[in-house]
Amino acid sequence: MSTKTLSDFVGTLASQLRVVRRDLHKHAEAGWTEFRTGSLVIQELRKIGGWDVVYGPSIFSRDHMAGLPDASVLKTHQERAIAQGADPALVAAMTGGFTGVVATMGCGQGPTVALRFDMDALDLNESTDPAHRPVAEGFASQNPGAMHACGHDGHVAIGLGVARTLAAFREELHGTVKLIFQPAEEGVRGARAMAEAGVVDGVDYLLAAHLGFKATRTGLVICETSGFLATSKLDAVFTGVPAHAGAAPHTGKNALLAAAAGVLNLHAIARHGEGASRINVGVLQAGTGRNVVPDRALLKLETRGETTAIDGFMLAEAQRVLRGAAAMWDVDIELRPMGCAAGARSDPALAAVVHQAAAETPAVHEIEAAGGLGGSEDCTWFMDRVQRAGGMACYAMVGTALAAAHHDSRFDIDEASLPIGVEVLARAAMALLRPGGGPRRPQ
Repeated sequence: MSTKTLSDFVGTLASQLRVVRRDLHKHAEAGWTEFRTGSLVIQELRKIGGWDVVYGPSIFSRDHMAGLPDASVLKTHQERAIAQGADPALVAAMTGGFTGVVATMGCGQGPTVALRFDMDALDLNESTDPAHRPVAEGFASQNPGAMHACGHDGHVAIGLGVARTLAAFREELHGTVKLIFQPAEEGVRGARAMAEAGVVDGVDYLLAAHLGFKATRTGLVICETSGFLATSKLDAVFTGVPAHAGAAPHTGKNALLAAAAGVLNLHAIARHGEGASRINVGVLQAGTGRNVVPDRALLKLETRGETTAIDGFMLAEAQRVLRGAAAMWDVDIELRPMGCAAGARSDPALAAVVHQAAAETPAVHEIEAAGGLGGSEDCTWFMDRVQRAGGMACYAMVGTALAAAHHDSRFDIDEASLPIGVEVLARAAMALLRPGGGPRRPQ
């Protein structure tokens, strides 16, 4: 294989990558509702050929599907997906929110290389500004309350481009390739359910990448990402007793005051001495009227830690504080886990493979060895599981010029970054699937 041959092949995919990305952007689907997206992925993989495609409940641990919408919401999104062109049989197979897809291609003896691509949009209304390119060119999200404002539409397009590229060069591969199309990354809800189901068990090398973040110039690749914060997302529901605030306040049990006490004391939790720790209450909803003792309150909060252990400390303290606040005001409390991510690190030896792949990609003009994420990403569940089993993992960033910051209603990517992402990841996978081509963890 020559550099020119692979680059030329990926170049032929550029227009197709753009079409797929824009189609997904127009039909944005939030976490656990990616019925149309999953259907499209399955259909495209079948068209490519050579991939053993698995989807539905078998690739998820039901006990770890955090923040799952209720059945009526999921049904509504299934119906919308079908109305927007999804295959009804495929959508039916995903009933319950099982919207992920795993594709495997066996190429003889050798290591197993997995590549992960997240699929979900954000709970966000896209800008309607006529100057916003998706509006001007007719591919803005038509689904209220859902927008691809983090680039996951591009990630899916890249994943399908990698599938097409590796299938075309299959004769040069020695080992097994696994592509993981993961739902519900936003809110760190989806990866653990797939990891606990064993989808990365037996994987020797795991590769993942994100468009943008610290890589905000098209043609830049950051080969190794650090600074992942472990995190836990939690809803706390306080239930008290309503009462007339003037005539009989003594008969009520005030859920709002319990929640308020919880908020203040959550932020008083001591920070951990062995690394960075965070806590934030992002939502407090309570009460029904000014003359009614509030009988219900909802807190939405998160903890974070530089390591999984530090986040575990913050979460345990938060749960203790919340239960104490409920006891102090004599109300009931229910704590609902809504998502989580582990701490993680990229393996430098595997990052070196990504570095070489980027160096061989003609459209890459800048390479940085490492960069910090400064946030959380649930790909860490896959990374941690692979690494604990003796394998390696690397999370890279593929540069793209941005119209606005991530999670902004005016977000848009430079679509010239899509073939770059395909080529870098395909080159890295192919290098690992050459006889003797993969690095080994130091003994």
